[in-house]
Amino acid sequence: MNHIYVPVLASTINRLGKTSYSTFNDVQYSVQDYNGLFITDRMDALNFRHRMSEPGYFSSWHVAGDPTLIIVRSGILRIALRNEDYRDFKAGDIFIAKDRLQENEVFDLNIHGHTAELIGDDVLLALHIKLAELKK
Repeated sequence: MNHIYVPVLASTINRLGKTSYSTFNDVQYSVQDYNGLFITDRMDALNFRHRMSEPGYFSSWHVAGDPTLIIVRSGILRIALRNEDYRDFKAGDIFIAKDRLQENEVFDLNIHGHTAELIGDDVLLALHIKLAELKK
C-alpha cells in the first residue's frame, strides 16, 4: 500500500480564469511504511469545530470557502453538485470541502457551489477541521 485516496469537493476554473462548477475528485496521498503503520506526511490545520444538524437539514447552494476536512461521526450527509452528481457520506467517511470563489468574484446562484442535505432520521454529528485560511 503506497497511497490512500480522499474525496475532495473543489471548484473548477474555466478558461477565462473564473470559478465554474464544483466537482468531486479523489485525491491521492502518498503514505510511508512505519513498521506496518502506513501514514502520510504531516499536514497543518488551523482549528476544528464540532457540528450537529437535525433531521431535515438542508443547505442551499453555497461554497465551502476555506479548505475543511469533514469527518462524519453519525448520520448521512448528501453533497449534491450542479451536474446532478452527488455523494453520500456516512459515519466513518471523510472528505475535504474546498470549493470556493476566486478573489473578487461574486457568488452566481446558477453556477457556483453545492448543496448539503441530511438524509434519513439520524442526527448528523461531524467534525470540521479547517486546513487553511484563504485570502479573500
